Amino acid sequence: MTIRTEPVPARTDLHDLPQPPAAVTAGGVRALGLALTAGTAAWATSMFTVGNNPTDSLGLTITDVTGGMFQLGLFALLAIQVRTRATGLTKVARGMLVVEHVLLAVATVWSFLHAVPALRDAVWLIPMDVFWPLSMLGMAVIGVKILFAGRWKGVVRVWPTVAESWAVVTVPTFAIFGSPVADYIGGAHLIVGYATLGVILMLRPQLTGAR
Repeated sequence: MTIRTEPVPARTDLHDLPQPPAAVTAGGVRALGLALTAGTAAWATSMFTVGNNPTDSLGLTITDVTGGMFQLGLFALLAIQVRTRATGLTKVARGMLVVEHVLLAVATVWSFLHAVPALRDAVWLIPMDVFWPLSMLGMAVIGVKILFAGRWKGVVRVWPTVAESWAVVTVPTFAIFGSPVADYIGGAHLIVGYATLGVILMLRPQLTGAR
């Protein structure tokens, strides 16, 4: 008779189960919500003041920098969504957030590089430009997924759909009306959408499941 001293092999099928979300506190959600509101306010302010005129190098630089600040704020929002599994527990639901991180990362790099006058007309920056609208469309899809997933509660379940419809509303507006009409509409949508969402997250973090 032999006695086994080796540990019992682990069940490999458990790796396929949804893993529990990382710990998220109400204070953490409030801090990330503040970052979202601050970044959004910076970009909206530049849209109201200097607009997005490609013939004005100074104005375009300011818009690029503040646009990058807004995108950093979106990373804060994504951090909350990842930690609370806001889109759901399936692989597809979690994968949506991974894909959005990639799209947003490239778009953010483009914003800050495009703000540098010496780099603005670089040919290698052109392919990166498409990631800006793609990342915003990705946020719109995530907003709808959060609404139907139902893991966030109350107003915070609904507001991402409002905030993340920015591209759907403003991109056609820029194509039809151009500046400055589209700048004002885009800036107003940012305040009503993302900036307000950040405030809601600061005031009601428990609606995301944070404790």
